[in-house]
Amino acid sequence: MPKIKTKSGAKKRFKLTATGKVKVQQAGKRHGMIKRTTKFIRNARGTTVLSESDGRNIRKFFLPNGL
Repeated sequence: MPKIKTKSGAKKRFKLTATGKVKVQQAGKRHGMIKRTTKFIRNARGTTVLSESDGRNIRKFFLPNGL
């Protein structure tokens, strides 16, 4: 059997925490900041942890080797 490869795009977008949760950049900050509220922009800084069901799918299908 061939080895399972990690999806290249997922390597750049997701990181795993020590407990196996999936960290991801906050969404919605690429463009269109003029129409966003200041509160939204402030809250969208940094990273967040995906929900457990989404994290399970990312680990299973995109990061099988746990990068």
